[in-house]
Amino acid sequence: MKITDFKTFVVGNPPPHFGGYSFVFVKLVTDSGIEGIGEVYGATFGPHTMARMTEDTCARHVVGRDPFAIERLWRETYASGFSMRPDISLMGVLSGIEMACWDIVGKAVEKPVYELLGGKVHERLRSYTYLFRSQADAIESGDPVPRDIAVAAERAAEYVKAGFNALKFDPFGGYGPLAPRQPTLESLEYGESYVRALREAVGDECDLLLGTHGQFTTSAAIRVARRLEQYNLLFYEEPVPPEMPEQMALVARRSTIPVATGERLTTKYEFARVLELGAASILQLDLGRVGGLLEAKKIAGMAEAYYAQIAPHLFAGPVLGAANIQISACSPNFLILEGIEQWGGFHAEILKTPIRWEGGYVIPPDAPGLGVELDEDVAARHPYEGDIWPSPRE
Repeated sequence: MKITDFKTFVVGNPPPHFGGYSFVFVKLVTDSGIEGIGEVYGATFGPHTMARMTEDTCARHVVGRDPFAIERLWRETYASGFSMRPDISLMGVLSGIEMACWDIVGKAVEKPVYELLGGKVHERLRSYTYLFRSQADAIESGDPVPRDIAVAAERAAEYVKAGFNALKFDPFGGYGPLAPRQPTLESLEYGESYVRALREAVGDECDLLLGTHGQFTTSAAIRVARRLEQYNLLFYEEPVPPEMPEQMALVARRSTIPVATGERLTTKYEFARVLELGAASILQLDLGRVGGLLEAKKIAGMAEAYYAQIAPHLFAGPVLGAANIQISACSPNFLILEGIEQWGGFHAEILKTPIRWEGGYVIPPDAPGLGVELDEDVAARHPYEGDIWPSPRE
């Protein structure tokens, strides 16, 4: 079997844009007629640029290759340009291509990918969502996140009533180009009040996940942790920027809240430093950026040796989400899976068969490959006509 052709799709995610403004998908076509779909995560460049980078990579490294030869294809692409180091944009491209290869392989042998990576060890996968406004409010306000504490508490209670037992949120903000920084006393008080109100709203029925974005200095992150330890948070996400895991390790040692990180990291090499330093005990690898499924499996294996767990990150489309589901199903140290609410809305519309969510859990599919099929007609009806996601400039 050989890969003979490829196609990219740059899709606009309609308002309220839960999961991002756009999704970039790549389809690989083989001479046997089997096709595979993958998703490229890319926020460093505009989605059309990421699609062109994907096409360039496919033309130079993928067409004519055996889709089963994933390890060699990965190594040759990773080493292209004599870089031999993690390049965050190239790894986004390679991740989408790699998961499309696995989709082909699974379909060829009529098995889900998780059966090819060790077999299913979890029958269902605990999931969480970011704390969003209602869709109507998010569209009207142009802001997906509830800033008013009372509204946030009300939304948290609604999510629990719908079946969720874990929610993520970031009440601190300030993750623009001037981060890391010290929060003001006003910001600290608001953040703690936000967390307190959510805990009171959901009681012990729901885990709370502090989803910060690397906006704190090391000392500030420790100050925040000390104020919030009493609310029994499941994890403290990326309390400091990802460049210096040595600093994140200081936070981890000074806090009883488990530290999580990984959405901005890529390849086994960057995650190895996190584990060796004890910077985090929960790895939020993003399958659209980390290097794909096989690389994720290697990272999950390394994490096992440190008694660390994985919690795959998702702020993208459902094909990347489907890859997250595959790696989670076959990883003994899986903790929890990020989703976009109940995987409904446009995330369901763009798939021929939606991802199955039941009472706070995702059910891994039995279909071969990634277990999902892109509805190309829906993709064609929703082209993304913008340039790049809006970026914070504070």
